[in-house]
Amino acid sequence: MAETKKIATRESFGLALCELAKEHPEIVVLDADLAAATKTDIFKKAYPDRFFDCGISEGNMIGVAAGLAACGKVPFAASFAMFATGRAYEQIRNSVGYPHLNVKIAGSHAGITVGEDGATHQCCEDLALMRTIPGMVVLNPADHYEMTEAVKASYEYNGPVYIRLGRLAIDSFNDPETYHFELGKGITLKEGEDVTVIATGLVVNEALKAVRALEAKGINARLINMHTIKPIDKDIIIKAAKETGRIITVEEHNIIGGLGEAVCAVTAECCPVPVSRIGIQDTYGHSGPALGLLAEFGLDAEGLEKSIEAIVKK
Repeated sequence: MAETKKIATRESFGLALCELAKEHPEIVVLDADLAAATKTDIFKKAYPDRFFDCGISEGNMIGVAAGLAACGKVPFAASFAMFATGRAYEQIRNSVGYPHLNVKIAGSHAGITVGEDGATHQCCEDLALMRTIPGMVVLNPADHYEMTEAVKASYEYNGPVYIRLGRLAIDSFNDPETYHFELGKGITLKEGEDVTVIATGLVVNEALKAVRALEAKGINARLINMHTIKPIDKDIIIKAAKETGRIITVEEHNIIGGLGEAVCAVTAECCPVPVSRIGIQDTYGHSGPALGLLAEFGLDAEGLEKSIEAIVKK
């Protein structure tokens, strides 16, 4: 196993962009006056002539990115998820999605782990918003190595992509020497036959700890890392539904419109089984330490262990 890195995926994003830009001069980066927070300032320092600060004007930033894409550039436009997807939704829909332009949108500080910034900045609706846009690829990488590969894959894909970035520094669990990222393909991290847990983003590592702890209690849970929310990997979901008969989804996002509903759509149409959704239960977050909020909302390893055990026993 290679070195375990403790790093926020927003920083992994900035580092990956810099590496990718060395060989691809068409890559440009835009930000909405938050480069230090989104970590696009890493790119700015390395390639100042290819960086554009559009100020606190996210809709305009997306319009500029669309124009650059129409001219052959590959723009990565970043801001907090709340503003990149919420404030600029109309521009993303009409200026990027409708003409299917090659724009990559990065939403940083997503979910409740934004922490002390509170409910106004804790975007738990971004995956739902981006899923509704026809042709939009939606990615939610789980650690440093996965984010690095996801940035490369998003560049190679010709069309609009949304990438979710986290603020909280987290331990990596993937091995870069063996890890393989493929758009639209989930990854089985642990085999099991009692139940399938499908997790995405920052909470995948928490789910991994939880299912390992449950094994000692006699519950053998399968764990799938679903880094691509759209297009969702139907094959891996259907296989899990047939082989385990029950699915639990885990996400740092509203249970409405996110991973849980994407999985429910697949099972309802192709292989009906009970699906339980663990996530933000249609409520707003609030100010507090990131790790404390994960625990409060039942999304840390201990909380997930208890919830999964209760669901399986019921």
